[in-house]
Amino acid sequence: MNRSRSAPAVVLALLVVLALLPGVAVAQETRSGDTVVVSADETVGGDLAAAGGTVIVRGTVTGDLTVAGGNVIIEGEVQGNVEAFSGNVRIAGDVGGDVTAAGGNVVIAENGTVSGTLEAAAGSVTVDGTVGAAEIASGSITLGSTAVVQSDLRYDGELTVAEGATIGGETIRDASIAPGPQPPRFAWAGTVYGFLTNLLLGALLLALLPSFSARVAGYGLNNPFRAGGFGLATLLIAPVLFVLLLVTIVGIPLAFVWLFLFLFLAWVGSVYGAYVVGEGLLSLTEIANRWLALVVGLVVVALVTQVPIAGGLFGLLVFLVGLGAFVGVLVGGYRRRRRGGAATDDPSVDFS
Repeated sequence: MNRSRSAPAVVLALLVVLALLPGVAVAQETRSGDTVVVSADETVGGDLAAAGGTVIVRGTVTGDLTVAGGNVIIEGEVQGNVEAFSGNVRIAGDVGGDVTAAGGNVVIAENGTVSGTLEAAAGSVTVDGTVGAAEIASGSITLGSTAVVQSDLRYDGELTVAEGATIGGETIRDASIAPGPQPPRFAWAGTVYGFLTNLLLGALLLALLPSFSARVAGYGLNNPFRAGGFGLATLLIAPVLFVLLLVTIVGIPLAFVWLFLFLFLAWVGSVYGAYVVGEGLLSLTEIANRWLALVVGLVVVALVTQVPIAGGLFGLLVFLVGLGAFVGVLVGGYRRRRRGGAATDDPSVDFS
């Protein structure tokens, strides 16, 4: 996990969620559940907001469709715009407006049509159907032999265009579409930006919670495997809890509150991970200074994560240890207080 992109990634995710909320608020109809289906003979008059494990539209939505869930499949018609925050988005029907999709995989099937602009940020994007225009940021972008982009294609990622695909306008690589690989002359600007934002958060944590921060660092240094396990468990549980909260109408607001909270906790965990690295390095010397440890840790993590493959693995491990140590100290302190107090040498109870 690249520290230089942690803040932009958090901002992007928050903006995606904020973009969904107005649609939920003004929607004429809201549906949720494990599986939400608009049947083939059904017409939803106006806007529809849907949340669930799987959302399938086989009928007609005359307004906009706003979706949050695990899988989104559109086989019918949406006459307005589509906004989807989902693990997988597949459009095999007709969308009269724009499609804004953020998720793991986005597919415009051969018989799928997007009259407006396809705006997608995903792990992989495949277009086999027809779109008016496209702005895509993805690790893998594929235009199949039946793909038609009627206007411009702006993209950032690895683009593959099959023989037979049609692009009516210009094909433009644009790194500004979403956080991702940057032109060399601007790469270090992004690294510096990430360093400064993480430094600001770290300084606030050390200034406002000095003892607690020291305990987090101690937990991470003394129990790195346990902390890493806590971090991995938290990372796995977070999306499960989000989906579980989405399946009930009452839980939808709580789901987004949890998403906001987890994104912030993940950022705090990433900064604490760098702080653990700094404290570990300074422990090899005779210097004991928490402010210097923060700076050293952030600098080392920012530099090492620039190394291909190994740097990414290092960043992930640092993140898991930092998040796990943070969660471990919080959980330990909560358990001690539930038992009516804590020993003075407990590393998980002093929040001063």
